[in-house]
Amino acid sequence: MEFRWSGLRLQMPKFSTQDVIAGLSIAGLLLPEAVAYSSIGNLPPQAGVLALFAGLLCYGLLGSSRFAIVSATSSSAAVMAAATASMANGDPQHRMALAFGLIILSGIFFVLASLAKIGSVSEFVAKPVLRGFAFALALTITIKQFSKIVDVHSTETNFLYYVADIGSQFATWNMNGILVGLIALAMLFSLARFPKIPGGLITIACGIAAGKFLHLEQYGIHLVGSMQLQLPTPGLPPLAHHEWARLGELALAMVMILYAESYSSIRTYALKHGDQTSANRDLFAFGISNIVSGLFHGMPVGAGYSATSANEAAGAQSKLAGLCAALTVLVMVWTLLPLIELIPEPVLAAIVIHAVSHSLSLNAFKPYMVWRRDVIVVFVAIAGVIILGVLDGLLTAIALSIALMLRRIANANVTVLGRLGSSHDFVSMQKHPEAKSVPGVIIFRPETPMFFANAERITTEIRHGIAAADNSVHSFVVSLEESYDLDSSSLQALADLSNLIASQHRQLFFARLKDQVQDILDEGVAIGLMPAYSSGISVDDTVAMANKPSAAVTT
Repeated sequence: MEFRWSGLRLQMPKFSTQDVIAGLSIAGLLLPEAVAYSSIGNLPPQAGVLALFAGLLCYGLLGSSRFAIVSATSSSAAVMAAATASMANGDPQHRMALAFGLIILSGIFFVLASLAKIGSVSEFVAKPVLRGFAFALALTITIKQFSKIVDVHSTETNFLYYVADIGSQFATWNMNGILVGLIALAMLFSLARFPKIPGGLITIACGIAAGKFLHLEQYGIHLVGSMQLQLPTPGLPPLAHHEWARLGELALAMVMILYAESYSSIRTYALKHGDQTSANRDLFAFGISNIVSGLFHGMPVGAGYSATSANEAAGAQSKLAGLCAALTVLVMVWTLLPLIELIPEPVLAAIVIHAVSHSLSLNAFKPYMVWRRDVIVVFVAIAGVIILGVLDGLLTAIALSIALMLRRIANANVTVLGRLGSSHDFVSMQKHPEAKSVPGVIIFRPETPMFFANAERITTEIRHGIAAADNSVHSFVVSLEESYDLDSSSLQALADLSNLIASQHRQLFFARLKDQVQDILDEGVAIGLMPAYSSGISVDDTVAMANKPSAAVTT
């Protein structure tokens, strides 16, 4: 069933018994994770639960993936905690206001990205950088959760100093907490072998029972404590203009990492099942989910890998599973709230450690070691988080990704093409020594799209080729098949090249122009930026034009 309103399509999934069973199964995982991730974000437990409802309901109606479970994630919680702590100056109420503002702005940026149709935004975070960041973040989260298990605290923000500070307080570690945490971890990893069994819920039930009958509090083990689940009045947090501006900068980083993580989960299961998903539609769904969550004082949400994989493993067939999970969680918190408040903190910490443990697997780095590519990039991303902290490490990772992209595109090569045998195929003469050059013509092909960072480099290489050509060469062909658009820097560089060749009384031809590129070049001719040119649909056509005795140079 579909509902359309002002161009927006709300799609209701069909009823399926398997979806109901999957929803019931993953509810036992989602509720404890929601409460646990709230502690990572330094927000009250209800923030994670409210985010869970916002993500499941909004994405369930608007998203494109049938397996994605949108809820609070460990990475976004850690980034949010680091970002707001640096601005709040120790004021917990102000920190919460900053957190909700950050979430709302992140949602707005998601929606704007959707309207701009830039669903490939996640590709700006290179996979090696994302893997390194995820590993270091999981390591950071694990150490901080361990400090909760042993009931030791530190004010250090640097990872290495934090570990040293926790280690220096070994004499005050709560060994009872370690025992409870180890038992909880053993149960979680054992029950994880059975996807349809709610291992998290069973572990929490055992923890509550142990706390009640063994009186764990007398052993120095703290409980979750009071939860207030009254639905707050939605509204914007009271923040100054300069704070909104700063949060806007941080929200861009939040969107990048949140969507990169979510897109990875969505794409993995879409490819596995042959599903079609829409990146721009998912951007919009994430945006609405985060705006709703922020307005109602929830946490940032995304499609976490652990919840999404658990949903698929539980047999989900459509987005109905997520909606059923939301309804199940609602019933659980409505009827079992007093018991949720009795969850021992070491048990919650164990749930978080178990949730991020998949990111600590060294097998994820094996391909980079085998291929011997991007190994340094991975370690730089890890070191960024460990040395600089979560927030600065994230910003460093994003900057590194963009720098790598620009370096590879800017490091442009120009290939000289030759004819392969008697065919119409033109190939690189360097890779195919048997290819023959065309008498009187030299054919250049830039191997990457031209833009401001590489335009001068590309035309300089072509200039060197022109300078090395003997007097028998009367024409030059530039194949721009890799360039789908040209910016002003590229157009100016081509104009200068064209004027140089014209001054030598030689001809310049372009081959395989995209329509948009041809329109831009025509505009350059119209304003007198460059002389008229000729172009062919293929390289072979263009070479034939160049070799005509009376070749007219026309647009």
